[in-house]
Amino acid sequence: MPENNVGSNGPMSGAGIPTKSKIRIVVADDHPIFRDGLCKLLALEDDFEVVAQAQDGRQVLDVLQQLEPDILLLDLKMPGLDGLATLQRLQAARNKTRVIVLTASDDKNEFVQAMKLGTSGIVLKQTATELLIKSIRKVHAGEIWLDSHTTAAVIRTFVAADEAAAAAPPQQLSPAPRDRERSPLSQREREIVALVAQGFKNKEMAEKMFISEQTVKNHLHNIFDKLGVSDRLELALYAIHNNLHTGR
Repeated sequence: MPENNVGSNGPMSGAGIPTKSKIRIVVADDHPIFRDGLCKLLALEDDFEVVAQAQDGRQVLDVLQQLEPDILLLDLKMPGLDGLATLQRLQAARNKTRVIVLTASDDKNEFVQAMKLGTSGIVLKQTATELLIKSIRKVHAGEIWLDSHTTAAVIRTFVAADEAAAAAPPQQLSPAPRDRERSPLSQREREIVALVAQGFKNKEMAEKMFISEQTVKNHLHNIFDKLGVSDRLELALYAIHNNLHTGR
């Protein structure tokens, strides 16, 4: 059974005074020693509360349905329902918990699959503790977290896919890539690309740029067409790879 209420601090202080809302976290990993050690580390942070643990994907689904935490730290290699299968179920259920994959795997294809299944961040288990803590706060704030190693690996996968597509026999609408090359991004489009890479949603971009959400969607449609990308993840990775993520 899931181990609930690991965190010792509730929403009220001993004097009955409301405290600042904490980031509610679930840790999912099939190795008890690693899982318990991680929970103890997270409990040292004043703004974190570990509300449950899970040892496989089915426990994760149950716990998230019951507790609706802010963040799920999810291992990919678990018995029964593994991490990727769990992500598929969460995506289908439109679960609002933000997921950070915490993995020892170095399989860039798994990184890509995880991101396309709605993961907000990927952290390798050999990463320094302070970076994991930072990633939790960043993802909770609505940003995407990929460290330099992971980003490079995912970008290489997309580049390889692009090269494979370029080497494939031409199809009827093959002139499109040439058209994209002759259509550089406008300054406004570059600003939107930078915001996407920083993890902003359409509504947030609209408010930040003082334009309508529909205008943002129109710009994104044009950007996708010009760059030949199919989704926000590819766009974000393209931006990082081409140094467009700062908006400069």
